Amino acid sequence: MLTKNRAAWLAPLVLSAVVGLVGCKDYRASSKPVEAPPVAATAAAAKASATATPKVEYVGEMKLTPAAGPIGTDVKATGAGFTPNSDITLVWQDMKGSWNVDKTDGSFKGRAFKEERVPLATVKTDAKGAFEAGFKVPEGFGFIHNVWVMQDNTVKNQAGFNVKMQVEMTPTSGPPGTQVQMKIKGMGWQNLENSWQVNVDNTYTGWMSSVTTHGTATGSFTISGKPGTHVVQVLHGWSFVPYLNNQQSPRPDREMFTRQFTVTNGAAVMPPPLDQQVLPIQRREAPKSDGKPMIWTDIASGQINQPLVLKGQNLPAGDVEFKWFRVTGNRISGGGWAEKDSTIGKGTVAADGSVTLNFKALDDLGGPHRIEAIVGGKTVATTDYTISPSALPVENASGPAGTTATLHLKGVGWTETANIYMMVYDGKYMGFACGFNSQGDIQIPFPLTGEPGVHFVELYPGIYKGTDVAGTDNYRLPQLTYAEDHPGEKLPAFRFTVNVTP
Repeated sequence: MLTKNRAAWLAPLVLSAVVGLVGCKDYRASSKPVEAPPVAATAAAAKASATATPKVEYVGEMKLTPAAGPIGTDVKATGAGFTPNSDITLVWQDMKGSWNVDKTDGSFKGRAFKEERVPLATVKTDAKGAFEAGFKVPEGFGFIHNVWVMQDNTVKNQAGFNVKMQVEMTPTSGPPGTQVQMKIKGMGWQNLENSWQVNVDNTYTGWMSSVTTHGTATGSFTISGKPGTHVVQVLHGWSFVPYLNNQQSPRPDREMFTRQFTVTNGAAVMPPPLDQQVLPIQRREAPKSDGKPMIWTDIASGQINQPLVLKGQNLPAGDVEFKWFRVTGNRISGGGWAEKDSTIGKGTVAADGSVTLNFKALDDLGGPHRIEAIVGGKTVATTDYTISPSALPVENASGPAGTTATLHLKGVGWTETANIYMMVYDGKYMGFACGFNSQGDIQIPFPLTGEPGVHFVELYPGIYKGTDVAGTDNYRLPQLTYAEDHPGEKLPAFRFTVNVTP
């Protein structure tokens, strides 16, 4: 509870002191709370972005009961010492996250968060200036949140509520090869609260994020091993190294979660065919003519070697050449990158300004490729086709332990969020492979290991390198939440099996 004479300085400091123990600035407990929008009945008004900084005049006192709990907790707010017989609004302080990838050079610029405010309730104080109101903890990021008392567009008081993380694993039993979904609600947004790690049977598997999914992280991995109990942990840590004695860390409030999975007898669950693991083809409608020269392909996004029909209209008369552009280079060696082009076809523009070219997407890097129509030595129209990764069957997928098998991917990208894939063998992270300097082609030789039988191999997207918020390092790690929260491109993961023979 904050009294009138202490609230003005104590409330902002309570939250920042916790983060100050580990040298991290706390942006949520500002001494200058920003303006909360008025409560409205519409859903659009329920979550509004900051627009201005209101006055701060701390008076009275407020208490939240309870002061901690998971999303959905029923909370009672009580207060006294406010203007009698007047309306006050309770406002929940939250964040909205985004990833930043520079489209011009493919560099990863990290995550960013913008403050949001969620109106919780409007209530009238009584004749003595006291109030009582109830609300449910809203969906969103976890850990400490401010709850403000707003009156006449002025912050009158505030209290902190600690949103506890929830971890759910489904299913909890099944044969080897079962896809296990891990769901976290109330993940934090600040460093030491974001980017949680998953260990399976005391070995590192991957990390989970919730930057653009507002504190809810959903990831999956393949369970393997002998029948019996297997242990899955969700931990925090620096980089990908889980902090094992968290109870002695500067942030012992962070819970460590342990779940159990029972591997049952029975045939292994095999992954779907590789052609079902790629991203679906995205078709493109013919654009509406505006009288200007234009070209387009019937498919906007797909894999390499995809048959395409390129059409044009309103083109100037003459012979036309079509060029395909790509990025080349070697990012690992520091050699940089450059753009090059190839001719994919030629033709003659019809009298009505139309043209058609049938060709196959080139075996090239993933990502968008510009296509230009050139008439009389000048570019008259452009379009693009986006290549997404695909996989070939495993070479030497069966043999005794020590046999060298090879994974083979095509269409791997060039940006810092698309140029690598991370390999996991039976739930154990092995390392990464890059596809930029090999023009989208990744070949990973590896030895078959383990006892005779089926073993599971997975390739996950991740982030090669870049610039992120201080204290956060998620580079070259399997991102289990790639499907919903990968920065930059939308990318698939790939799952394979190999067989170790006696």
